[in-house]
Amino acid sequence: MYRHIVNPQSTKGHINPEIQGHFSEHLGRCIYEGIFVGENSDIPNVNGMRTDVVEALKEMKIPVLRWPGGCFADEYHWMDGIGKKENRKKMINTNWGGVVEDNSFGTHEFMELCRQLGCKTYVNGNVGSGTVKEMSEWVEYMTFEGVSPMADLRKANGHEEAWNLDYFAVGNETWGCGGNMSPEYYSDLYRHYQTFVKNYNPDKKIKRLAVGPSDKDYAWTETLLKKCFDRSGSWNNAHGFMDGLTLHYYTLPYDWAKKGAATGFNEKEWYMTLRKTLFMEDYITGHSAIMDRYDPEKQIGLMVDEWGTWYDVEEGTNPGFLYQQNTIRDALVAGINLNIFNKHCDRVKMANIAQLVNVLQAVILTEGEKMIKTPTYYVFKMYSAHQDNELLESSIDTKKIGLEDEYMVPNLTESASIDKDGKIHLTITNLSLDEAADVESTLLGKSIKSVKGTIVTGKMDAHNTFDNPDAVKEEAFDKVSFENDTLKYSVPTCSVLHLEVTV
Repeated sequence: MYRHIVNPQSTKGHINPEIQGHFSEHLGRCIYEGIFVGENSDIPNVNGMRTDVVEALKEMKIPVLRWPGGCFADEYHWMDGIGKKENRKKMINTNWGGVVEDNSFGTHEFMELCRQLGCKTYVNGNVGSGTVKEMSEWVEYMTFEGVSPMADLRKANGHEEAWNLDYFAVGNETWGCGGNMSPEYYSDLYRHYQTFVKNYNPDKKIKRLAVGPSDKDYAWTETLLKKCFDRSGSWNNAHGFMDGLTLHYYTLPYDWAKKGAATGFNEKEWYMTLRKTLFMEDYITGHSAIMDRYDPEKQIGLMVDEWGTWYDVEEGTNPGFLYQQNTIRDALVAGINLNIFNKHCDRVKMANIAQLVNVLQAVILTEGEKMIKTPTYYVFKMYSAHQDNELLESSIDTKKIGLEDEYMVPNLTESASIDKDGKIHLTITNLSLDEAADVESTLLGKSIKSVKGTIVTGKMDAHNTFDNPDAVKEEAFDKVSFENDTLKYSVPTCSVLHLEVTV
């Protein structure tokens, strides 16, 4: 029996809904075919946005969407994507597949998508090949209500009112595809560029994000904070230099040269993948420790705005489209990481899994008029119960499992929260391939009145296809007993479980 202790009297931080955010890039079939089919498509749509995809994402309670990239952001010039579609410039997408980008999905279309989804907006500016003027005018175009050249241009293009721009990142991966910059150079550029990301409406503050590190590049974080820290010894809130810095980390079973297959993998690769994804805990802890020295009041959020699994592409698909299947293994990766983000919600204020549709660890796959929800989709739907809750102090007994010392993992991960109605939400993952976990959850000082649960589970390679779209889905879980303050239940192998407890 594994003891799980939850203390409802001890809250540890607020779980921003944005922790369950998503990322959409002009990459493969994410935007085109996946989200946007155009107003004249036979596929049901509203203003070009696929109705089935939009409804599924709303059901999942998507909180924020990042766009237009990714590497694409630093070759994207926003004026190419406004105005009449037939007059928009075409370009070659040099980062992803060498295909023609016709710019039919631009600023107006992104904002329309977010309107339909009811989610917050997150835009990446172009530092790699763009200018301060270009970035400044884009922000003006999107957010200024008054009389100005860019506001007038927006109105002429059919949108009278300014939009809400919730998050704006100054560049993307400037240490790599965004310019191959040194941290010193980018820090100076960030201070420069962010100055011209104006808050035209003081009641709708744009949160400015700096490009942070990739995985364990602690020197980048140290340099960025040191150079963007006010010389007087306190964070320069008056100038609003930074509301957050980003972190990127992808889970690869092997390495960048040979990533591994999305399906048909063996037990060793199962544990290799889960071990690699658990590194997220180390990286968040390491970067948070640096941030704590400069920002002990935790005013700067750590934004994990690219994460998820990255495998070799499916056979017969364009290598630049990054299309991969999605199995129970990916569901476990999602649950593990979402538990980690919850546990670090005092510092982690947003995270964006890559990517929304048809790319990498997507929550949705499409094929023509067909659409399927992946195992990862159902995990996000389950974990939406944590959104806007207070994190509770909690811990669980675990044991090490795996096949080799190098790839041993704890058999269980968990997080717990309390919502505004006083209901307690527990999420637990069982990483084991061969052993269910009998768990005893004690809610200190509470008398349990009722409990209901849902689960995503299956064999390690189980996944949904267009011929069998419901092989893996969220199912009811009712094998729970309770008495006084304690729940007893068994978590099956290869599963992600959510329990909602009324006390």
